Amino acid sequence: MCCVCALPDNLSHMTPQDYVQQTASASGSSFYYAFLFLPPQRRAAITAFYAFCREVDDVVDEVSDPGVAASKLAWWHNEVGQAFAGNPTHPVTQALMPWVTEFDLEERSLQSVIEGCEMDLTQTRYLDYPNLTRYCHLVAGVVGEVSAKIFGQTEAATTAYAHKLGQAFQLTNIIRDVGEDALRGRIYLPVNELQQFDVKAHEILNRLDSDRFQALMQFQAARAHALYDEALALLPTNDWQHQKPGLMMASIYRTLLREIEAKKFPVLTQRVALTPIRKLWLAWKMQALGRF
Repeated sequence: MCCVCALPDNLSHMTPQDYVQQTASASGSSFYYAFLFLPPQRRAAITAFYAFCREVDDVVDEVSDPGVAASKLAWWHNEVGQAFAGNPTHPVTQALMPWVTEFDLEERSLQSVIEGCEMDLTQTRYLDYPNLTRYCHLVAGVVGEVSAKIFGQTEAATTAYAHKLGQAFQLTNIIRDVGEDALRGRIYLPVNELQQFDVKAHEILNRLDSDRFQALMQFQAARAHALYDEALALLPTNDWQHQKPGLMMASIYRTLLREIEAKKFPVLTQRVALTPIRKLWLAWKMQALGRF
């Protein structure tokens, strides 16, 4: 394996399956709790895909030198190409490739996720919502599309639901992470909407709350809620049962969004999170009762 993406010594002895399981469980992500309810083969496939997304996303978040990060993402572009040509070298792609045919996974989807992460290296502002939407599509909508296939999609219309739900997840992430992103010099909230609410970029970068910022965040939350509603309306009835893992994640993410709203958007200085037991309860409730 290229030294650019060499594994830590404590992980190099693991099987690919153990590696992706460790990556997924260590993240503490809401996604992991939804995976627990899947049958073994689907769980193995989605865990490998999630680990891939985690690996490329961590390049942007954890590598401070943009040049090094760009080299690592270029390595991942090559690795995905090699993997689909039959020569995976990283545990993540080794764990994912056995499921390509069964779940109709495509190289272009994985390459798109990497392209979305590359946008983080070159763009720290988005002029308007349509520009932000393209970013959300690459890093979340495409992820939703692949996930829907693995969960057992049977209707073509489910793809539109998956894209919309992924966008809702990403907007929730953006709302939650405003303060953390500001520390990295990034503002994902569209520039024209900051202007609309008279919130200055330096106020966000310096993590200064105000009534104007609160109004801006209420606007963002309302948009995210609308996306959740639109996504659920797009899900064909025949795929409701198959897409329960995505619905579990929607329940967890939307509960998080409501928690942030209830706390009056302390996101500039705090990271609001749900406890693991609460995430597990929300996932179980969707699995057992079929409701949010």
